[in-house]
Amino acid sequence: MLKLKKVVAASALTLLTLSSTYSFAEVTANAAATSNYLWRGQEQTGGDAAIQGGIDYASESGFYAGTWISNASWAEDMTYELDLYAGFGGDINETFSYDVGYIYYAYPDAASFTDADFSEIYGSISMGSFTFGAAVLASSAASGDGTDFGDSLYLNADYSFPIGNNGTELALHVGHYSGDFIGDDNIIDYGVSVSKDGFTLGVSDTDIDGTDVKVYVAYAVDFTL
Repeated sequence: MLKLKKVVAASALTLLTLSSTYSFAEVTANAAATSNYLWRGQEQTGGDAAIQGGIDYASESGFYAGTWISNASWAEDMTYELDLYAGFGGDINETFSYDVGYIYYAYPDAASFTDADFSEIYGSISMGSFTFGAAVLASSAASGDGTDFGDSLYLNADYSFPIGNNGTELALHVGHYSGDFIGDDNIIDYGVSVSKDGFTLGVSDTDIDGTDVKVYVAYAVDFTL
């Protein structure tokens, strides 16, 4: 997820004809570069830069599905991460919106790839500029480690708002990761970022002993397919 991943692009629309009726669907692609790939406050490339991109499909019904890829190197011989996800999202009323789905994190070329892959079920509720989310471990490809459904839980709260009238946005984030699956019983991550015209400058940190504050810069763009 800098987690540009796991966010389904909502811009750049393509009209598709589905079955015998006419309904609207969106097919978009996204590409990004970041100086440091962070996921829940933790480095996924050892502090090195990452190139990322994905393709998303979203229908008028609220269903969406997509895939996303990035270089990653947190395990032996690992060179990349490939994510697959699907879910439903939409407006509840004029104030609230929701998003629920399933995501599979794959690391195909890791030396211990059978221990690396895992999946989560996630959901979030947004109210204006506030978003509150949760993700629970659904499965782990690790053999014999005793991990089961629900063995990790990630809770997050995010708030974003415009600064001035020039398209600049400030975002605040705090998250709490807990459970046996993550090794540490509890990890808190927090960050702040400023974004404009696809560029993001951010600062992120965790409460893990010995870690430093991470500063990153990123650029992301969406494409019509």
